[in-house]
Amino acid sequence: MENNNFKRSLRESGFSFKKQFGQNFISDEALLDKIVALSGAEGREVVEIGCGAGTLTRALARRAAFVHGYEIDTSLESVLAKTLAGVENAEVVFRDFLKLRLDRLESELPPYVVVANLPYYITTPLIMNILEHSSKCLSMTVMVQKEVAERLCASPNTPEYGAITANIALYATAKKVLDVGRENFTPSPNVDSAVVRIDISRGRLGDVDGAMYKRVVQAAFSSRRKTLENNLVKAFSLTRDEARGLLSACGIDGMARGETLSPEDFVALSAALKGSLK
Repeated sequence: MENNNFKRSLRESGFSFKKQFGQNFISDEALLDKIVALSGAEGREVVEIGCGAGTLTRALARRAAFVHGYEIDTSLESVLAKTLAGVENAEVVFRDFLKLRLDRLESELPPYVVVANLPYYITTPLIMNILEHSSKCLSMTVMVQKEVAERLCASPNTPEYGAITANIALYATAKKVLDVGRENFTPSPNVDSAVVRIDISRGRLGDVDGAMYKRVVQAAFSSRRKTLENNLVKAFSLTRDEARGLLSACGIDGMARGETLSPEDFVALSAALKGSLK
């Protein structure tokens, strides 16, 4: 669908963009095809979250076995009916995906990949919900603000590295695969975007107590200006000597800060804490 036809379709349907849903749509066919290729959707079942005007849905349907779309904005129903006219292997459910029971959804699906164009406010909860509760999702390919993409994919010891980076690492590897300038969207947002591919590999860090791992990560980044030793003392009601001893046993400098720890360091520290708190 060319850009002019796309905009005309929105006008004819009486659609107006809603800021609360973070709606910014793409109509460039070459860009859409590139996103689909990067997603690994070829021949697979796809769950698309946030169908928007359906341009990505239609592009996905050309490659995928079937596209199960979810869209929160019911006013897009007439737009999607036009965009997806004649597309036999796609359906759109008008529901808030975050309110769905993932186990019920997955009971009717084979292994699948997620593709989503996400507004900032649901990025972290959606990604973590799938990582923590899905048993069949193979990967997520998500369009997010560029600065968010940098946080999702950051390396330790960088300003972008934080709790979300470390928590994703427990379940998956994340890589930025495409930069997308703001001029590619309608309406044009105030920031650039990027596509991140998150490949899920549960157990990639070994046998880890996930709840303890996340408690340690939360503590480590609870106050970025404070040392890890101070944050552990506060979060786990440890004495300073206890915190220092645990860090030393894991080969971690007590004066280190959370952003210097690798996911493997968090695994070692969570195991040591779990043993000491029994």
